[in-house]
Amino acid sequence: MVSISVNGKLQEIDADPEMPILWVVREKLAMPGTKFGCGIAQCGACTVHLDGKPIRSCSTPISAAEGKAITTIEGLADEDGTLTNVQQAWISEQVPQCGYCQSGQIMSATALLRETPQPSDEQINAYMKGNVCRCGMYGRIRKAIKVAAGIEPATGQASDEEAAT
Repeated sequence: MVSISVNGKLQEIDADPEMPILWVVREKLAMPGTKFGCGIAQCGACTVHLDGKPIRSCSTPISAAEGKAITTIEGLADEDGTLTNVQQAWISEQVPQCGYCQSGQIMSATALLRETPQPSDEQINAYMKGNVCRCGMYGRIRKAIKVAAGIEPATGQASDEEAAT
């Protein structure tokens, strides 16, 4: 048994201590928002927060989370369903194409803005470089981060130029 806190809720999980957090969250707790991408901590689709820091849940054993707080994409919005600024910006800027990587992208962007509330393009690019978007929506991701940070106004849609960069 492992005692963990997931999205503010204490859980007693019957799992092998070496089982990755990803599989505990998805299979044991039925929270499918965190995605399996590569399985080797390279793509970022599985990003969750552990005590507020982004980690790759596919390669972090559940034993590393004992006594710590895990936050998944399902735990970002308020209890009443109010979305965070990052989630709202993702919608307003129409970031997702296929959407598969987006929970990991949002988790990383949320951590970035917690650490650097007004990031430059260079800071955004450096922080987000470990999150792969196979659809190439990096320009829209950068734009949504700037909207969430209040650096740029929401436009409701990224331009073709932003989508391509």
